[in-house]
Amino acid sequence: MNYFIIAGEASGDLHGARLIQALQEKDSQANFKFWGGDLMAAQAPGGLITHYRENAIMGFVEVVMNLGKIKKNFAACKQAILNFKPDVVILIDYPGFNLRMAEFCKKQGIKTVYFIAPKVWAWKENRAKQLEKNVDLLLLIFPFEVDYFKKWKINTRYVGNPLLDEIADFISHKPIEISAANKPLLALLPGSRKQELAKMLPIMLQTLKRFPEFDAVICGAPGLDASAYQPYLSDGVKLEFGKTYEIVSKATAALVCSGTATLETALLGIPQVCGYKANPISMRIAKLLVKVKFISLVNLNLNRAAIPELIQEDFNPERVEMELRALMPGGEKHDQLLNDYQELKTVFGSTGADKRAADAVLELLRN
Repeated sequence: MNYFIIAGEASGDLHGARLIQALQEKDSQANFKFWGGDLMAAQAPGGLITHYRENAIMGFVEVVMNLGKIKKNFAACKQAILNFKPDVVILIDYPGFNLRMAEFCKKQGIKTVYFIAPKVWAWKENRAKQLEKNVDLLLLIFPFEVDYFKKWKINTRYVGNPLLDEIADFISHKPIEISAANKPLLALLPGSRKQELAKMLPIMLQTLKRFPEFDAVICGAPGLDASAYQPYLSDGVKLEFGKTYEIVSKATAALVCSGTATLETALLGIPQVCGYKANPISMRIAKLLVKVKFISLVNLNLNRAAIPELIQEDFNPERVEMELRALMPGGEKHDQLLNDYQELKTVFGSTGADKRAADAVLELLRN
């Protein structure tokens, strides 16, 4: 079978790589082309057409400023699909781009699978109508989505969350030593886009001055290189790439930009403060449109404020210090946080999401 996959960011590359591996195990004739990243390319050498870092645009204002580039990306992707003639197109998250590609594939008579649903439960609920019309199979990775999507006429299946497999694989191997320092460690995860670095990392570094008893390591995002971090770096703060789980697992606590990293940090059992700062205009627009109470995947899946969420002006060194110290060992909120993390693991269920997703894709193709 020919599989065309579109992943537009680092987390999608991670999930796409595991799905490719699972499909290869079940389909000896599997052939892949994709928009993705280094992890997907490692699983299917020669399959990468465009790297996601070339298309990393986020925010209302930023999208408007890059409309020409976005239009070219759509045209290039459509042509790549036509040239490859896939049996199925698998769309991983990245809804602003992928929902339009689903519509294109529907018109071309190509089967589509959407892996990791657009967050229509948070905002832009009208996108669910696009899923109804253009997607043959929607694979869900968050338990709370199962009930939500029952009100729509969409062929759905809950496959579990691929991060459980990533964490389990990591835990089964001995972590790599990253530091010989005697001080405890704070992990900094400032996001995977340049816009997020510009807003988040300076506040994180200012906060470190309030924790002189700690060393700190910045977890470099796979879609960026060291030059993206250089304008913000200060003496004594390390920057490490490709060692996020090792760093976080050794940390006493973490400062985390809202996104997949909040869930990864929770599954590793590390206290965290979730923060987010964005372009003020983009944030004002988002506040008018977003319907959910929480921004972190931890709180969304538990449906309560298990970890602190500090947004815009609330994400400041004074507030971050207060929240983080309360969650650290010995803090008044530490034990409750660990209980919440354990409940989160129970809610998600078992490992094996990638294999269940591959089974669902192959079942669709056989019918």
